[in-house]
Amino acid sequence: MKKLVKFITSFFYLGYSPFMPGTVGSAGGVALYFLFKDNDILYAFSLVFLFILGMIFVGKAEEIYKMKDASAIVIDEVCGMLLALFMVPYSMYAVITGFLIFRILDIIKPPPAKMIERLAGSAGVMLDDIVVAVYTNIVLQIIFRYLNIVKV
Repeated sequence: MKKLVKFITSFFYLGYSPFMPGTVGSAGGVALYFLFKDNDILYAFSLVFLFILGMIFVGKAEEIYKMKDASAIVIDEVCGMLLALFMVPYSMYAVITGFLIFRILDIIKPPPAKMIERLAGSAGVMLDDIVVAVYTNIVLQIIFRYLNIVKV
């Protein structure tokens, strides 16, 4: 069971990257984005499925690693990245901008993400990234849909 928990929460072991595992995990989310971007139903299902897996397994992973939000746990970044890009008009500019905004906000943790991060177990790990992803998505929608700054 420990191997399964580590496999899922590290998102196929991306979380074991020796260099910026959160960023590598976010890149895993971008890879899933490219895989599912042309099918909104499959995209939404994947997002919800990953969130549910995270909520089920992250608390167990914290027990295994004996620490809160261990660096190997990146399913939250994967899920967050998918939500950040959800229904944003496709362009490479949007993907790159979304990736950068999401990573910056995930590091800064603007309110209420910082408070939510303090919640125990899976909720604290998963939900702070969801908040950051919603912020990122709002910014991307404004830039690429409403302001149409970059043609898509």
